[in-house]
Amino acid sequence: MAVELAGSRILVTGASSGIGAATAVHLAERGATVGLVARRADRLDAVLEQCRAHAPESQRWTADLSKLHTTALIADQAWKAFDGLDAIVNNAAVPKRRRAAELTVEQVEQVMRVNFLSPTQLTLRLLPRMVEAGRGVIVNVSSLAGRVGVPGEPAYSASKFALCGWTECLAIELAGTGVDVRLVLPGAIDTEIWDLPDNDPPVYDGPKEPPEDVAKAIAAAIEGDRFETYVPDLKAVVEFKTSDADAYLAGAVSYRDGGRL
Repeated sequence: MAVELAGSRILVTGASSGIGAATAVHLAERGATVGLVARRADRLDAVLEQCRAHAPESQRWTADLSKLHTTALIADQAWKAFDGLDAIVNNAAVPKRRRAAELTVEQVEQVMRVNFLSPTQLTLRLLPRMVEAGRGVIVNVSSLAGRVGVPGEPAYSASKFALCGWTECLAIELAGTGVDVRLVLPGAIDTEIWDLPDNDPPVYDGPKEPPEDVAKAIAAAIEGDRFETYVPDLKAVVEFKTSDADAYLAGAVSYRDGGRL
């Protein structure tokens, strides 16, 4: 049961910049009342102002989503504030560009908390209410790095692989309940994730897509019936990997070492 954006109530995490901010504004422009969640209050306020120009009842919550008890509280507050939710967009994520041999378990755990456990907590907190209502859409924003391993980003890829597997299982288990599940997989998107401190330089240095493209794909996922969407459409890369993993890995090593596929 797809959700029509006009008149809907949608919670978006990671909404202070990048894909989350573009998505929140786009949904508001399409007539949705939007709940914004992120850590930076000043950035959230700026996005909220844009949303309220189209959807005056939109609200925002500042929260560190790595704290899972806080994520649960935000879920409860948003559901109460909007008298229910028609969709949630689990978009919040942090990068971690560091080779495996240089990572600590604590760093990996932090990435998993934000990128995987936080959307899991938010979903589990809201899922019984959405199932009881018999409708709703859960959109999980993973990454191409959740389908193919990215050299120099094992912690990030692991968190996004986990989110893909979780999302697929949800889609199967929730079939027939009225609650739909969608997976959006961005590739290289032009956001500040590439420039954040405490990260090694990225292996990839090619062109990047605007976050507005992902926002439109998320909106289409909420209204449509496709489970999986790549932005840009790089599904052929995943199909090559799954058809010939050895050849794919050989190519990935070549790319890492300076070759171009």
